[in-house]
Amino acid sequence: MATAVAAAPSAHAEGAPNRTAALRRIARDPGAVVGAVIVALVALCALFAPLIARGDPNAQDLASTLLPPMWIAGGSHAHVLGTDNLGRDVLVRIIWGSRISAIVGISVVAIGASIGVTAGLLAGYRRGWVDALIARITDVQLAFPLVLLAVAIVAVVGPGLWTVIAAIGLTSWVQYVRVVRAETLSLREREFVAAAHAAGASSARVLVRHLLPNVGSAAIVLGTFEIARAVVLESSLSFLGLGVPPTIASWGGMLADGRQYLDTAWWIALFPGLAIVIAVMGVNLLGDGLRDALDPGMR
Repeated sequence: MATAVAAAPSAHAEGAPNRTAALRRIARDPGAVVGAVIVALVALCALFAPLIARGDPNAQDLASTLLPPMWIAGGSHAHVLGTDNLGRDVLVRIIWGSRISAIVGISVVAIGASIGVTAGLLAGYRRGWVDALIARITDVQLAFPLVLLAVAIVAVVGPGLWTVIAAIGLTSWVQYVRVVRAETLSLREREFVAAAHAAGASSARVLVRHLLPNVGSAAIVLGTFEIARAVVLESSLSFLGLGVPPTIASWGGMLADGRQYLDTAWWIALFPGLAIVIAVMGVNLLGDGLRDALDPGMR
């Protein structure tokens, strides 16, 4: 028994990823570094929007409507990226809009990962009818396109920030289940799990203390990509008028405002669109770097 007790921690430690080495691998990956810089910039804009963009994103100046960016004739240094049809500063609204994207991305991952990782661990560890039940629920949800399902939920409940977060979060958990279940099925046969059982550890302790840390790397990588998907989905819903209210600056809402001015005031839609592309690209680059660094099979 004493041998089994001593074996469990060492086997668990062996299965845990070497985070220091992973950080070094990320630092040597140019794509991951670029992605991390982009994500950091978006995070800084989201956290310090009132300090970076001094001004109300909804402040209207009807005397300065449809001003072009400052480097184009007719532009103004007071409005670096121009103004929209209501005289609102495009740059200020983009900076404030990063807050919505950050809130949605982080909240959606928190909801989806909490449900999906828990369900995946239970399915892979318990197997039997628990695994079959979770698999059937997962199959039912996967039968519906996730975008249409999110649109349907928002259309029924009504638009709003927290409605969008709940709708996207409750449709994203299935992505975690299959990945975590597959990892758990492999890990439950490992020696450190057998040693933990031999030492008298309960199923809950095995799940939380031994299995959860070892599936954490896969969940983190998947969560990174899910942030990018959440940003795109939120922008899509806001573009359709099913996202955040028009009084809240969001990149998707700005795209919707600028679509009727593409010929005369292209900057209204172009710069929010570029913000979405750059943010999503940065998250995906960082996710690729994390996958390569944390997954031994990729090296």
